[in-house]
Amino acid sequence: MIDWGRIDELQQEIGLDGFAEVVELFLDEVESVVMRLKTAPDPATYESDLHFLKGGAWNLGFKEFGGLCQDGERRAATGKTAEIDIGRVIDSYFASKDVFLDGLAERAESAA
Repeated sequence: MIDWGRIDELQQEIGLDGFAEVVELFLDEVESVVMRLKTAPDPATYESDLHFLKGGAWNLGFKEFGGLCQDGERRAATGKTAEIDIGRVIDSYFASKDVFLDGLAERAESAA
């Protein structure tokens, strides 16, 4: 679900303080799009929304979520928005977020 190798790589590239900022920004921006998809889904914006979510997801190691976004983006690009399971995309985000935050907490405890 989470690519912890990507997390380690990102932390090394930008440092722990920079990483914390990236995580906060990612969660804020991604969650606003996810919540809009949940409360007011608009198939006309699926391609751009899923493209945006995919980029953030892969940058922060959310493998499963990023893959679902990529699949949905491709379907939307070919006019197959009815085939996109937005509920599954949303559920994957929240499950990934939980695993990610729990994993970060466990890693912090191990490092202390």
